[in-house]
Amino acid sequence: MHTINIGPIRVGGLLLPSNVLMAPLAGYTCYPFRMLAYELGAGLCFTEMCSANALKYEDRATNRLLITTSEEPVRAVQLLGGNPAVMERMAKSPFLEMFDIIDINMGCPVPNVFKSGEGSALMQDPKRAAAIIRGCKRSGKVVTVKCRVGIRENELFAAEFSRVCEDAGADMITIHGRSRSMMYDGEPHMEEIAHAKAAVSIPVIANGGIFSVEDAARMMRCTGADGIMVARCGLENPFIFGELTGKPCKKTALALLMEQMELTARYYDETFTLSYMKKLASYMMKKRKGTKRYKEQMYRSGSLDELREVIALIFADM
Repeated sequence: MHTINIGPIRVGGLLLPSNVLMAPLAGYTCYPFRMLAYELGAGLCFTEMCSANALKYEDRATNRLLITTSEEPVRAVQLLGGNPAVMERMAKSPFLEMFDIIDINMGCPVPNVFKSGEGSALMQDPKRAAAIIRGCKRSGKVVTVKCRVGIRENELFAAEFSRVCEDAGADMITIHGRSRSMMYDGEPHMEEIAHAKAAVSIPVIANGGIFSVEDAARMMRCTGADGIMVARCGLENPFIFGELTGKPCKKTALALLMEQMELTARYYDETFTLSYMKKLASYMMKKRKGTKRYKEQMYRSGSLDELREVIALIFADM
């Protein structure tokens, strides 16, 4: 067995049940998926990335990202924005009153986000980054930051940036081991996460390239991080949370998907439920042999009943 230091972790005034976190993923980490990850052993899950500007204009699609209930064990919202005043106003707003944690996105590498001075662009502007953290802290909530190891390969500065975040009042920092220019591919720079871990006293969570228990053990060993965050792997194999935390799950993949569909239909409309369930099922199909022939049929399903039938065929053996 790979020795991996998994257990509860304190973030600000909150004690999380485990140091295995689920990353915020656009299009996926809606309320039902977060509830599933918590059930399987995740210690913390985040909403999809919410734009502070869109929230300011009470955008309907953005409000949908904020669906949560008191059943959710810990409620964490990920906020994207580059204007300290707007970020502070939204952090204190009624929109976010249900949330315990505000995670500030300082890692998104997408060109239009970067160009507008948000996401990973904030790493180039430590003054503004610090002002945003301080503003969000005035909401009285726990504030965490997700960033990268740097912008370009030849200029990595995770330790310096982590110190900026800690000094501004961040309660935890999650570091994606790739630079902005690497986007989502390539070997993560674990040594940069290790430097950051040595530079600050707040918890440091390592993220990037974790697809198995072996990957997680290696990441923890090489970085000395206080915990790990999984992303796409959590969609392909939600059971990874139990594999990492030693929390057994007796449910089958089919049972999980059926429960997801029921929970999603309870809180969202049919269009959203169909689209989300098709995406989640296709992620979970990736490791299965002989299911490709069903994929087209699944994407053609026009109602929840049709979709239920196809999913039952694909995951019947499990």
